[in-house]
Amino acid sequence: MLTLVVILKALTEIAGLALLGQGVLHVFAGANREQNLFYRVLKTITAPIIRVVRFVTPRFVADQHIGMAAFFLLAGIWLALIIEYRGLCVAEPQHSACERLVRHIPVGEPVTSGERGR
Repeated sequence: MLTLVVILKALTEIAGLALLGQGVLHVFAGANREQNLFYRVLKTITAPIIRVVRFVTPRFVADQHIGMAAFFLLAGIWLALIIEYRGLCVAEPQHSACERLVRHIPVGEPVTSGERGR
């Protein structure tokens, strides 16, 4: 289960950063953005999430706001996956994906003020 959460988190991060990059290029490239190769690559990467968000949003939501709605949806999914990831690592600390996180979470020991910085 933890491996699936890690994979979904990585895919969510890729899609979110692609949406962010597409938004930045939208601002900088202006009207000529459709001729920009990198913009078209990012548009191809983000097309599935844009279609899903367009499908679930009501028709009165303007198309120009769908990208922002998709970004916030991905941000919410990412936060949920982070919470699930931490919970699974606390439950299964020996998993290889939890090495870095477990070193910073003392399980069963109270944290004193001097240990918080580590």
